[in-house]
Amino acid sequence: MKQIAFLGILSSLLFSFVLTGDPVGLQVGDKAPGFTAKNQKGEQVHLAEKLHQGKVVLFFYRGEWCPFCNRELQAFEDSLSLLKAKNVSVIAVSPENAENIKKSQEKTNASYDLISDSTGSIMNAYKVAFVLDSTTTVKYKKYGIDLNERNGAAGNSLPVPAVYIIGQDGQITYRFFDVNYKLRPSVKEILSKL
Repeated sequence: MKQIAFLGILSSLLFSFVLTGDPVGLQVGDKAPGFTAKNQKGEQVHLAEKLHQGKVVLFFYRGEWCPFCNRELQAFEDSLSLLKAKNVSVIAVSPENAENIKKSQEKTNASYDLISDSTGSIMNAYKVAFVLDSTTTVKYKKYGIDLNERNGAAGNSLPVPAVYIIGQDGQITYRFFDVNYKLRPSVKEILSKL
């Protein structure tokens, strides 16, 4: 019962953030910025190499502490065989450091690439980053979510949980972008756009 009450309080708290900065996300037709970053296994992941193999579904999540993010990570893992059948790679990006990326993998059994963007460079390139206001940052700390500790150099920056499909030519062909972190596209919708 205590856990349910905690999740309810956390859920309402998480939605009470104030965006600073003005994340707008990239648009359909934009060229997807390239990047190289380490995944949960410590391996280098190059977007360009993934695109040589097929399309890429790239999505941003806030961290292993976010129950909505964990559901999304799990949904992609549950449908991974359907995505692979369409020759699609999945890459999930979070501002969390490598240690917390591994926690996300352990919670969701994600076998696709989970990328640590602890510098915020990928989030900024895709225009999804925002800085959590100081009042909410303090409230998060009271619930054991210290973003400065979890995210490293990204500090209290978080991404809007955006999803992009990137074609092999590097062009964005689909985008989901909503500042309401509770809203995520279904994998069924993603599959219909491939």
